[in-house]
Amino acid sequence: MSDCRHCTGLSRSRLLHRAAAEAGRGLPAIEPGMPLPAGTGLSRQSFLVHGAGALLAVYGASKLGLRALEEGIAAAATGPAQPVLVSVFLEGGADALSVLSPQGDPLYRKLRPKLALSGGTAFAEDDRLHWHPAAGGIATLYGEQKVTVMPAIGYTNADQSHFTSRHYWEVGATSTSLQTGWLGRYLDRTGTQDNPLQGLSLDDTLAPALATASVPIASIDGPDQYDFWSNNVWGEVEGRMLAAIGGLSAQPAEPGLQAAGYVSGQVDRLRNQLLPFQGQDGKPGYTSPVAYPKSNDAFPRRLAGLAAMLAGGLPLRAVALTAPGHYDTHSDEPAALAQGLQLTADSLLAFQRDLEARGLADHVLVHVWSEFGRRAQENGSNGTDHGAAGVGFLIGTHAKGTMVGEFPGLKDGLDQDGNVKATADFRGVYAALLEQWLGADAGPIIPGASSFARPALLK
Repeated sequence: MSDCRHCTGLSRSRLLHRAAAEAGRGLPAIEPGMPLPAGTGLSRQSFLVHGAGALLAVYGASKLGLRALEEGIAAAATGPAQPVLVSVFLEGGADALSVLSPQGDPLYRKLRPKLALSGGTAFAEDDRLHWHPAAGGIATLYGEQKVTVMPAIGYTNADQSHFTSRHYWEVGATSTSLQTGWLGRYLDRTGTQDNPLQGLSLDDTLAPALATASVPIASIDGPDQYDFWSNNVWGEVEGRMLAAIGGLSAQPAEPGLQAAGYVSGQVDRLRNQLLPFQGQDGKPGYTSPVAYPKSNDAFPRRLAGLAAMLAGGLPLRAVALTAPGHYDTHSDEPAALAQGLQLTADSLLAFQRDLEARGLADHVLVHVWSEFGRRAQENGSNGTDHGAAGVGFLIGTHAKGTMVGEFPGLKDGLDQDGNVKATADFRGVYAALLEQWLGADAGPIIPGASSFARPALLK
């Protein structure tokens, strides 16, 4: 995943030609039975530009002129700093009863005789709960009042399908018919036609929560990963080649070549936009004021790159990433959960420290979420099955630093299936994020927004 070049088996030059061929054809169809947009693609027109080692896709840009793109990004980059929301997805359904284990609940060890945890830092707002040792990075920030905790967030009548529940969270409604993400609808209302970086998926695919209907958004593996590549071409010759490719858009072309010229122009403009972040010998062209965890997983690298992009003044508004780890822990949960949670928490701590060192912390809020929690009772495979309410966090200097909703307990707080009941609705949290952080009216963005209470999320 960290090296898309080897996944596709294509060189950068081949990907460029493929991009020209695919422009305007839309993304692949989703897998059967999966709702939009939480599948392998979106059923709408899109404009794709591929680089190697990473994927850069500009979606929804069929009406975007090259000059407008250049001028729009330049204008946005010189404007005042705007709030940025970073969405971090714990894929698979993170076990809330391990991330914040209810060690003070008398039923906890009865329901989990093998998986029950002991020790760990106590959770200040509810002495029944303790932080998982691997979540120490988040616990540290919580101790600094920089984390708002949602110990039982979800929705009523929870769907335990990964595909469906994830889709609900991505579109901001318990509906399988919506085809745009909740952040995508926010960008449709507040974004522009000339800034694809306003919605950025730091991944090799589009994050469905960012799916828009009318404005362009982008997907890239990392700011230091986007570039051209041709076999056995480098140095001055490569530089001349890239300049020539970029110049194709300015040349008069036959109708059949116009698409290729347009694609090459877009690629060259974005290549130059990200050029300051390029490095050599596998090292990025930017430095971080703090140390990030060393890992083969791309997550810490992507967060470090994101901080550098923000410091560089790039016009980002909503960013989405997938956290490392395997949270669908039906078996052998202790090791699998701890490994992913440790890297996630340590990376988020480093990211916060990075933002603070750069003087950017007041402009960024991180939202951590998962599609559901796990069942309260352990199964026979040293794991847990799909549940209902899960755990979520808001991280940043402006986070209120207090609990949203309460932990309902294991005696009266479980539903008929033995799953934790939600005490906070994710749609109310979304509405509050839109209104309190992003300064947007949640009514036109979140279906039925008026029926959900807005918790106070910020200081």
